[in-house]
Amino acid sequence: MCLRARPHPYPEAPSSPATPRPSPPPPAPAPAPAPAPPTAPPTAPRAESLPASLPAARIAHLGELLAAAFQQDALTRWMIPDDRRRAELLPGFFRVFLDLSGAHDGVVTTPDGDAVMLHLPPDARPDEAALEAALDAALGPYAPAMRTIAALQAARHPAGPPHYTVSFGAVRAGRRQSGVMSGLLAGLLDRADREGVATYSEASSPGGEAALLRAGFARLGPDIVLPDDGPALRPMWRDPR
Repeated sequence: MCLRARPHPYPEAPSSPATPRPSPPPPAPAPAPAPAPPTAPPTAPRAESLPASLPAARIAHLGELLAAAFQQDALTRWMIPDDRRRAELLPGFFRVFLDLSGAHDGVVTTPDGDAVMLHLPPDARPDEAALEAALDAALGPYAPAMRTIAALQAARHPAGPPHYTVSFGAVRAGRRQSGVMSGLLAGLLDRADREGVATYSEASSPGGEAALLRAGFARLGPDIVLPDDGPALRPMWRDPR
């Protein structure tokens, strides 16, 4: 809202009783305000796809970022119940998936490394034996729990049509709720739309499900429920636009 200054009265001219005092001229019209410059639309956080061969220091940083984000996740707590052991083992666990996605150009992060998302393209065919051996080495006695999760996921993973698979995403604690992860996901979905392929993911928390729903995903069948009163994974699917 614009406040307009009140014009001061003109000073009175000297006059005699026989001479009428002239009326003051009307105030000059106020100049029209200059139009406001157009407001640029907000831009999504910039993302970068990391090369297939990631530097060891970058892998370590992103592994720690993912581990911190999933330390209290219901899925990792079911897999590794002890808090201390979970904190020790999760960075190595996530390095396995960083290597896997990195081999398919599927590691997307912000330039400052505050957020990361892992995915696999439609034509990815991981070496299952090598992946299982790497997880065994990373998890030790907790590897059987991971094999249980993987078997349940494989039984529910859609065979077609071709699709990207988003496996993990994390944002540094101070940057959460800032739209950073939505920006990383939007970049992948734009690519999937251009290629005319779908995208699949599994939500392990209400927050993860809400983010996928906002991005246009929908639930795909019943939940994947882990045994012994374990938590659930919610399969989510998005058709290309």
